[in-house]
Amino acid sequence: MADITRRAGWRHLRSAPTAHIRHQRRGRLVHDGTGLSFWFRPLSAALSEVPVDDRELAMAFHARTADFQDVSVQSTVTYRIGDPAAAATRLDFSVDPDTGAWRGTPLEQIATLLTETAQQHALAVLARIPLAQALVDGVAAVRDRIAAGLAEEPRLPGTGIEVVAVRVVALRPEPEVERALRTPAREQIQQEADRATYERRAVAVERERTIAENELASKIELARQEEQLVDQRGTNARREAEESAAADAVRAEAEASRKVRLARAEAAAAREVGAARAEAQTAWLRAHAEVPPATLHALAATKAAEQLPRIGHLTLSPDVLTGLLARLGGGAER
Repeated sequence: MADITRRAGWRHLRSAPTAHIRHQRRGRLVHDGTGLSFWFRPLSAALSEVPVDDRELAMAFHARTADFQDVSVQSTVTYRIGDPAAAATRLDFSVDPDTGAWRGTPLEQIATLLTETAQQHALAVLARIPLAQALVDGVAAVRDRIAAGLAEEPRLPGTGIEVVAVRVVALRPEPEVERALRTPAREQIQQEADRATYERRAVAVERERTIAENELASKIELARQEEQLVDQRGTNARREAEESAAADAVRAEAEASRKVRLARAEAAAAREVGAARAEAQTAWLRAHAEVPPATLHALAATKAAEQLPRIGHLTLSPDVLTGLLARLGGGAER
């Protein structure tokens, strides 16, 4: 909307860079262009403001497919007014010289024109295809047909309207039909999920079986090794016992040989000692045989005295001394 300021019977208009202003005075074009700013008299001025920027028009309408199913179409058309002069002569873009507001509803007229034209071409496309095909290929087909139909529409160039782009946002059936169409896909997805679950469980069971088999094989191998270990220990024990018995036999034989040799040596030594003692005894007896008896008695007394305890003092009575001396004297005489 243009910005209009009042000053003492005059009006000052200042437009936006995206608004095309046409100022006519007494049927003659005085100002024509975008982004204008000028003074004018309201009683003799005819003003038109045509927007020249790109505008988005959202559309939503229903259509019926070849199998009599209702679908809703949501699309957006981008357009702009390429010929402001033609648009100002075909549509009411006049503005109030006091407020700058449009006196009519030109944009609503353009929206109605574009919507009805686009809907007409979309209905023509969807009426020839079934619902399933419409949901698969309908978006592209409807977009191309609307774009081609708007480009061929003769009223749009005559009104100065240029279509920049056409976008189909969605093409959806009724909620009940949409849920029914989703059911097979959901069932298939659920079946795939169940199959994946079963396969995962089967893989898990297979892995558990493999693990159990490995554990059992490990236990069997361990038992076999333990059996070998027990056998080896028994063999080692028997070998050790045999070696110990052989060593004991060798030690016993050596000990017996040693004792025999020792006994023989002791016997030989005893014989030699006995012979020596016999010779010494014989010599001793031979020597004593030649000695007088009194001497032998004295030696015997001496030997006996050596075996008696030590006597410090001996007291003999006269009777004992007399008898002893008498014995000694008698023996000497003999």
